[in-house]
Amino acid sequence: MPEGRRLFAEMSVEENLVLGSLTHKAKAKRKETLEWVYEMFPRLKERSNQAAGTLSGGEQQMAAIARGLMSLPKLIMFDEPSLGLAPIMVSDIFKIVEMVNSQGVTVLLVEQNVHHTLAMCDRAYVLENGRITLSGTGEEFLNNDHIKEAYLGI
Repeated sequence: MPEGRRLFAEMSVEENLVLGSLTHKAKAKRKETLEWVYEMFPRLKERSNQAAGTLSGGEQQMAAIARGLMSLPKLIMFDEPSLGLAPIMVSDIFKIVEMVNSQGVTVLLVEQNVHHTLAMCDRAYVLENGRITLSGTGEEFLNNDHIKEAYLGI
């Protein structure tokens, strides 16, 4: 999932989603996957014929996530999915990331919103100059005084 959504603005929501299912495996299950994605994102189903560029920022982020899921990935990587979203949409996006993970898709999340991220993650890493300097569970990070002071500003 690239930062910045990168939808095809003039194409409909559904056309954008279909573009995510171009592999042989995904094409074979396109109809079922589209229904699965619409179950997770009912707003997108309501707007399936609407031009993607006319969606709100949060809806565009949902469409970008849904498009990524259309390829039936085993692993999905999110780069700053909450970037530029209203606070209420940030909460929705994190719920969606958790829902995707609960569906059996492994999630790798790069995110500046540390509190939300650590509260939901199984493993966390701190990278400094391209190297892992700390690792642990999200709960360990949230309860570590050094991490709170140095990285969380608490």
